[in-house]
Amino acid sequence: MALLLAGALLLTACGGGDSGSESTRGLTSDTRKGQGATGGGQPAPDAVAPENGRAAPAGEDGDAGRPDISAPDYLSTFALDVDTASYGYARRTLGDGRLPTPGDVRPEEFVNSFRQGYQRPKGHGFSVNVDGARIDSGKGGGGGTGASDWSLLRVGLATEVAPSTADRPPAALTFVVDISGSMAETGRLDLVRNSLTILTDELRDDDSIALVTFSDEARTRLPMTRVEGNRNRIKGAVREMRPARSTNAEAGITLGYEKAVDGHREGATNRVVLLSDALANTGDTQAEGILKKIDSARREYGITLFGVGVGSDYGDAFMEQLTNKGDGNTTYVGDDEQARKVFVGQLPAHLEIRARDAKAQVAFERKTVKQFRLIGYENRKVADEDFRDDSVDGGEVGPGHTVTALYAVRLREGASGTVARATVRWLDPRTREAREETGTVTTGMIDGPLWSGGHDRLQVAAVAAYFADHLRGGDLPGAPGLGALASRANALAEATEDSAVKKLATAIGQADRLRRGAGTDGEPDPDEGEIG
Repeated sequence: MALLLAGALLLTACGGGDSGSESTRGLTSDTRKGQGATGGGQPAPDAVAPENGRAAPAGEDGDAGRPDISAPDYLSTFALDVDTASYGYARRTLGDGRLPTPGDVRPEEFVNSFRQGYQRPKGHGFSVNVDGARIDSGKGGGGGTGASDWSLLRVGLATEVAPSTADRPPAALTFVVDISGSMAETGRLDLVRNSLTILTDELRDDDSIALVTFSDEARTRLPMTRVEGNRNRIKGAVREMRPARSTNAEAGITLGYEKAVDGHREGATNRVVLLSDALANTGDTQAEGILKKIDSARREYGITLFGVGVGSDYGDAFMEQLTNKGDGNTTYVGDDEQARKVFVGQLPAHLEIRARDAKAQVAFERKTVKQFRLIGYENRKVADEDFRDDSVDGGEVGPGHTVTALYAVRLREGASGTVARATVRWLDPRTREAREETGTVTTGMIDGPLWSGGHDRLQVAAVAAYFADHLRGGDLPGAPGLGALASRANALAEATEDSAVKKLATAIGQADRLRRGAGTDGEPDPDEGEIG
């Protein structure tokens, strides 16, 4: 009787949940699933074979239709991410003499802040570059062993080089600018004004700009206006922005999308650019609620969101959630040099979207791989079975972008042969046609020592990843101390003649001085399969 009553209650609860879902769907035209949802997709080709570590399909092994749940999962699936805000904000925080909050540190954004030199594809699409090296020194990991049986695997995805400004489609940009009281601090609204003034001179005559500001309420400063003949008018509207009161991001973003829809141009790149310290304190302060209000405009008109963070106190998590689920990406600017890099060197050429809802899936070969750990991408993980479910949200990637995913991989003793097969899937932004590219890596391709010559760019990625892991208290296999990382970064800066790597070395040195000798003991790792 007790079991029957429990079953009835369970059915009632399930029925109530279905009803609630139905009413939610009635509020929006979107039926899209978030990352990690279970849908009707499927893993990449050959990724579900039992010999690759996946559980056998129900009934296949004769065990009353039950899958082998004891088999480790040898698949790793995630949405692509080209964000770099976490690294930019960490540099600003360290420069101010503070360690970043561990929750604001996302290793993939540290790694993706640096050039990797991948081979580019010919035409619209991705190249898949997979390589790596043996981690031959450093502290232990993976069940207490040394790092000698661990390797660092790099999955690098790249799109075709960005076209010149003259060759790209026209752009219709709606700038949504935070003018709340917190933006009065030096390096916030003043930096935004300078950035928009510079950008106005960089845009083409056939581009368009709209300007919305928000504090406790939102206001349209400039409707969608062609740049040609109106540069002084645009600059005047930018100069008039002054700090006001509280931060109602909901009002600003909602009005911004309304203006973007009003000024929507067929055949153009239509984008909302949010410039803010992301410290929302009035109206709806949750990213999910704000996104629901603009959902139909976002989907029906294909309007993407680009977030630019500013300020020493910055709502990083809020901005990341908005852009991840708003079909866009985010960056951080802390000074005029970074602002010029974003608004002059990147934004004009990278306004296009080359791939929508892009996901990657890496299938590790169980015969050669004992353990693996994806470094970062925790907020971007996707259920393995949803890899080919194109209703599940992925990442948006523009021309000239690269995406790097690093794995710590522990090979089986004496292993040889295939290590992993990496597949990227995306939708063509115009036709919505799904496309895929795949790359494979073998043990011989990751056999060389990581810290030897010939791996400069891989070493830069490794230093960035280990640095991020230190800042959030991780324990990656083979991680050098912060002092050793700073020395490696300085040597790499000389070898690559890359000023960005020199700044990385400076940031690591600052962190080392702030937290010299600190360490964190983690929980024991599993014996096989995916770690973390």
